[in-house]
Amino acid sequence: MKTLFIICSIFSTLTLRAWAQDPAGESQPGDGSRLEALKIAYITKKLDLTSEEAQRFWPIYNSYMKEIRSARQSYQVDKDEIKLEENVLAVRKKYSGDFNKALSPSKVNLFFRSEKEFGAFVQKELRERRQQQRMAPRRPLLR
Repeated sequence: MKTLFIICSIFSTLTLRAWAQDPAGESQPGDGSRLEALKIAYITKKLDLTSEEAQRFWPIYNSYMKEIRSARQSYQVDKDEIKLEENVLAVRKKYSGDFNKALSPSKVNLFFRSEKEFGAFVQKELRERRQQQRMAPRRPLLR
């Protein structure tokens, strides 16, 4: 009876752990989807888009981000900082005209400014969290 109880406990524990795993294709730690969702929420709040503006803006934004990611991935290969900055600037210039068709020029400027503000906010938050981790008291060794 005791053995049966132990086997059932192990089986149920393994089953619960399997159910707790994310299904394939959903966000995994480190893939950036959570950060991207925070960025979208930040931009949405800053731009205060109407429904018509949002319908025009977000498809352009998605293709814009796809090209920005591509430029950053090419940087991972050749590690040329100046080339990365040039590529990102070229993408921003290219999409500025598309954004101007979807939004007013003031909102386009606000978008680019908000994007930079969000990046600065993330860097500051990351720096503070790293500092807190370094300053956290270490657990004493067991004797």
